[in-house]
Amino acid sequence: MKCGAIRGILGKDIAGEGLKGHVFHACMKKQSFEPLADTSRTEEGTGVVMQDFRMETFLTVCRNMNYTKAAEELCITQPAVSQHIRHLEEYYGTKLFISEGKKMRLTEAGKLLLSAGITMKHDEYYLKEKMAEAANSRTNLVFGATLTIGEYVLPRKLNRYLTRNPDTVTRVTVGNTQELLSKIDAGELDFAMVEGYFSRKDYDYKIFSTERFVAVAASGYPFAKEPEIIEDLCSLPLIVREPGSGTREVLERVLEGKNMSLSDFNMQMEINNIQVIKKMVAGGHGITFLYRAAVEQEIQNGTLKEIKLKDFDASHDFYFVWRKDSIYASHYEELFRDLAWDKTGDI
Repeated sequence: MKCGAIRGILGKDIAGEGLKGHVFHACMKKQSFEPLADTSRTEEGTGVVMQDFRMETFLTVCRNMNYTKAAEELCITQPAVSQHIRHLEEYYGTKLFISEGKKMRLTEAGKLLLSAGITMKHDEYYLKEKMAEAANSRTNLVFGATLTIGEYVLPRKLNRYLTRNPDTVTRVTVGNTQELLSKIDAGELDFAMVEGYFSRKDYDYKIFSTERFVAVAASGYPFAKEPEIIEDLCSLPLIVREPGSGTREVLERVLEGKNMSLSDFNMQMEINNIQVIKKMVAGGHGITFLYRAAVEQEIQNGTLKEIKLKDFDASHDFYFVWRKDSIYASHYEELFRDLAWDKTGDI
């Protein structure tokens, strides 16, 4: 896999969107994008920030749920790990872990500390970045976007933002919702724009936009009978995104609300690329469900058509998310307003 700078998102040249000259970093492998690990945001040679070492031990134990493995990862002794955890338990006056035979799990207090610890670590990464910006007199915009948002919603809005802030160094990582949330937790991204589901306990958010979710087929698809309700589509091949993608999660939730599932369809094909899905559908190989924004151009030029159903009228919010209770919440809210702003001044 080779990493480098490209002009665009998902292999699409977006210089036509007015973004020429801005550098976007991504990793490409077999025409798919993978989240970019940002090792520059950690202490050189260690991979950790300057957070209290006992909290770092706690977070490491949480990742491994094993004192021995945590000690190996931190290059300290197991008694030292135990001592760090005991200190935190004494400080907060409560147990953080419960042992159940050979397994251990977090207490409710431990879960609270884990969420707070991840946020604190993320905020320290962000503080380090902001101090570097102050020293270099430049601004960095480091965030992620899911596939649909990154290709069909973000370019126009990011173009306007960069026009108003031309000296901003922009790094956009494209991935599915769970990948992006994990990268926020690890401090590799400041925030993300996602369409999938996330825990409101762990992330604060703003609604970036609301998009219609529609059934789609080739314009000349040979229906035996024109479908009227969603069950009429169950005999047809269904092309869906991979597990973990926001588009798939939305479809699964909609079907669940109708006491249905993906298994009710005749056949399924999983493809992790929206462009390929649209080409397969346009070739008459099945139907799919996508955001209207992702197929607007194809519907306009007549290669695809929306399947209008009496019992299917779905829409879904796209979210701007960051770690919950971050001390930089007001800054993220300001960024949200700047990115969501349009020329009329409306969000």
